Amino acid sequence: MFILNNQDPLPLYKQLYNLIREHVLSGKLPADSRLPSVRELAAELAASRNTVEGAYQELYAEGYIYSKPRSGYFVSALDQGAAPLSLSRKPRKSRHLQEPSSSYRFDFHPARLDRESFPAALWRKCFIDSLRESSRDLTQYGNPQGEWRLRCSIQSYLERSRGVRCDPEQIVICAGLQHSLDIVAHLLKGSHSVVAVENPGYHLPRAVFRNNGFECIPIAVGAGGLDLDLLKASSSTIAYVTPSHQLPMGYVMPIANRLKLIEWAESGGKLIIEDDYDSELRYHGKPIPSLQGLRPAGNIIYSGTFSKILSPALRLSYMVLPHPLLARYRELFQDYFATVSLLEQRTLAKFMEQGHWERHVRRMRTIYGKKHDTLLRAVAHHFGTRAVIVGQGAGLHVVLQLSGSTLGETEIIARAEQEGIRLFPFSSTCASSKPDSPKLMLGFGGMTASEIEEGIALLSQLCF
Repeated sequence: MFILNNQDPLPLYKQLYNLIREHVLSGKLPADSRLPSVRELAAELAASRNTVEGAYQELYAEGYIYSKPRSGYFVSALDQGAAPLSLSRKPRKSRHLQEPSSSYRFDFHPARLDRESFPAALWRKCFIDSLRESSRDLTQYGNPQGEWRLRCSIQSYLERSRGVRCDPEQIVICAGLQHSLDIVAHLLKGSHSVVAVENPGYHLPRAVFRNNGFECIPIAVGAGGLDLDLLKASSSTIAYVTPSHQLPMGYVMPIANRLKLIEWAESGGKLIIEDDYDSELRYHGKPIPSLQGLRPAGNIIYSGTFSKILSPALRLSYMVLPHPLLARYRELFQDYFATVSLLEQRTLAKFMEQGHWERHVRRMRTIYGKKHDTLLRAVAHHFGTRAVIVGQGAGLHVVLQLSGSTLGETEIIARAEQEGIRLFPFSSTCASSKPDSPKLMLGFGGMTASEIEEGIALLSQLCF
């Protein structure tokens, strides 16, 4: 009935299991029919009894056959119409396919980092030291709110560099901004339902809050940041803002407007979510202090990430919750497990404790500052008066506002793609109406100076 192949790399018991399973699924072995005994089938196949017993045991465990005391094994009754497809007798050879590489010659995506920027040698040393010191702790779960050492390091850094006033117990370690906002959405469900988002603004918060059942109301952004009159006239009780470097326009909210926004939050239990986007990357003057530092006890959730300076692949971020939300956080998430690797948290804590983080920030500010200036010079040279740069002086991108172009964004992006240029659509940042005139987001972090110069020269020929 069954034939085994001694030349097949698949174990004999597995071959027999596959053969019997196929006969059961195809109906060749009718329901309730008796299978040969282990001894009989072993003799018929000239195989060991262990081979037959192993196949029978696996079939029995999966329900293809059943046993009767002192009677042997029998075929289970199955619905043939719902039965899965027959197994192939020979497993397919695994193919190691290469990941398709990007065909872009010039990648102006605003979230790309310098390709040589990650401090691999320092990170490796901190990682190995952390692995050596943490070997016993790897047999248990970490603190779901984050490692205490890392929270203390972040608290100290935020106080010195961003003016944030908080305790380590207010800090929650998260796996990126998306994870942070998802936690916030769960914390605020029931007590809030409408979120004001910047327009234009980051598309991710809109998606996260909508997926959690919130209504998102786009509020226009100008040189002074979020339009506070429109905010007050809306039904929003939450405002998501990027006040120190607005995404995508790069505006800085002035102190007068920051204080008015805080007053809005304190009237009627409203809340501010401050995303300190690209806060460290300011190329002229000192970084802008945080909104949270103006009212540490206020209704402000502060969030930050290590993605733009260190690595987006590590998925390491943090948020500072106001004290009134801590009890709610612990109530909802007390049974959750940590979402960020214990070793990566301890590696980052050691990296910060030894001063590597702040030296790395200064180094990247210098590197990106040079690329930023190269981009400005290239745009001035190749575009001249046909374009105005918005949002210069900080971050990893600028916005180019074109004048005199008869082409729309879609056509420009399509033309650029044909020439190997990648552009992120500015329209993706718009929550409602599209921009009146063509705008291009030009990221420079992942390109060399020569690539920036050559890419801008080519792009200037495609936009008009």
